[in-house]
Amino acid sequence: MSPIVVYFLDKSITFLPSGADISGFGTAIDAAEGISRAKVIKILDSHNRAAVLSDDPEQAFKEFGRDFTYVTAAGGVVRDGKGNTLMIYRRGRWDLPKGHWEKGETIEECAMREVEEETGVGGTKIVAPICNTFHAYNVYGKWELKCTHWFLMSGNGDSMTVPQQEEGISSADWLDKERVSEALKTSYPTILTVFAALGKME
Repeated sequence: MSPIVVYFLDKSITFLPSGADISGFGTAIDAAEGISRAKVIKILDSHNRAAVLSDDPEQAFKEFGRDFTYVTAAGGVVRDGKGNTLMIYRRGRWDLPKGHWEKGETIEECAMREVEEETGVGGTKIVAPICNTFHAYNVYGKWELKCTHWFLMSGNGDSMTVPQQEEGISSADWLDKERVSEALKTSYPTILTVFAALGKME
C-alpha cells in the first residue's frame, strides 16, 4: 500500500511505518507522542515535508483526521483521441477539474459532473480510477480534509470549453504533452501526484 500523504497547499505530511527511511523529509513526528492539526501546522511553518511515524500509519491518519471536517470530492484527467489533456487555469496555476461530491450521485458521476461544470465539456466517459489524494485547507475559519477520487476519462477534444469563472477559473484548454509538461512546473503537488500515478498505469 502506498503511503498516505496529506497536502497543505505546497507542503505535506506523509504517514509511514515506524522505522521507515525518512531521508528527504525535513523532520519526523512520532505519532505515539500525539499528532494534532495544530502541531502539524506549527511544524510545517518551518518545514516543507514532514514524516509521521507510527506502528499503524492508517490509524494515525484516522486520528489526525478527527481535527477536520471530512469532504469527499472527485475529478478527472480527461484525454481526447489525440492524447491532449483537458486542464484548467485557476488563480495563476494550472489545475485539473474537480469538486465536491453531492448526495445521491456516485463518485464517478461526481467526477463527470464537475468536469462539465468547470470546463463546459460534457459527454465524458470514465476509463479507469487513478488514485485518491488528500488536501487540508482552511475555509472561513473551518479546517477541512478533502479526499479527491481521480479518474482517467475520455472526451471530445473538439468540444468548446467554457471555464467556470465564478469558481476562479480563467481558462479551460486542451493541452498537448509538451504543454502539459510545462503546466506541471507551476501546478500543485496534488496534481503532480495524480500525473505520477497515471504514468505508472500507462
